[in-house]
Amino acid sequence: MALNARNKGHAYELWVRDFFRRLGWTRAVSSRSESKNKDDQGIDLCFTEPFNIQCKAVEKLGSLHDVLNSMPNDENYNLVFHKRNRKGTIVAMKLEDFEELIEMLTKNKIINP
Repeated sequence: MALNARNKGHAYELWVRDFFRRLGWTRAVSSRSESKNKDDQGIDLCFTEPFNIQCKAVEKLGSLHDVLNSMPNDENYNLVFHKRNRKGTIVAMKLEDFEELIEMLTKNKIINP
């Protein structure tokens, strides 16, 4: 049975929510059920700090840059999870945020490049 675009998007949000829960963010929930304010800001999941999460399950997304730039400019790292049929999921973030994470991991001796 084919999913319509809205149901496909909702199902993908729940998949990403469950992914975060498996990683330890046990309180992660969809912003649709938790916070209209967060949902209106383009954040699809709540309680995933230090990350703002936007979930996209579409074949033709357009510009990831535009999606990232539409998200809040706050203390959290903005991440876009993008899934395409039979292509899997990728995660996109701004280079400055990635660099900051690498610096923190290096400083705390979690990685040693």
